[in-house]
Amino acid sequence: MMYSKLTYVIRHIILLCIFTWSLLFISVQAYADNSHTTKVIIVVNTANKNLALSKQQVRHIYMGGAMSRQFKAVNLPAGNPLRIDFNTKLVGLTESRIQAYWAQMRFTGRSKPPVEFSSTKEIIAYLLKEENAVAYLPADTKIPDELTVVTLTP
Repeated sequence: MMYSKLTYVIRHIILLCIFTWSLLFISVQAYADNSHTTKVIIVVNTANKNLALSKQQVRHIYMGGAMSRQFKAVNLPAGNPLRIDFNTKLVGLTESRIQAYWAQMRFTGRSKPPVEFSSTKEIIAYLLKEENAVAYLPADTKIPDELTVVTLTP
């Protein structure tokens, strides 16, 4: 009797281990498939063709800091892979933390979130007509001569 209970427990432990390792393998594979990132460039409609901004300045522009009074930030819609990359790598926050921050800013009336457009084509059109508008775009995007690709400094 004791032997059959022990066999039963060992069998279940082995099955649990196999199941856990399978889930781990699937998770790592899914992460690897989604971990390819698109290189991002920052584009501004400004007369200064040699504009350089630090990562911190870009963060301030997109999070409503002092630089946001000088520049008008433009966003892609929530959930867009490029926006997720931009937020995590340049802004340094997850989408949910940024959404919570902007909900608080709107509620208190202190600031408004960046304007959103659903495509890079719409963003470029907005940048061309709105002076000091700033946006992030995929690095392989054809940028019109009237716009400036910002040099990011450390």
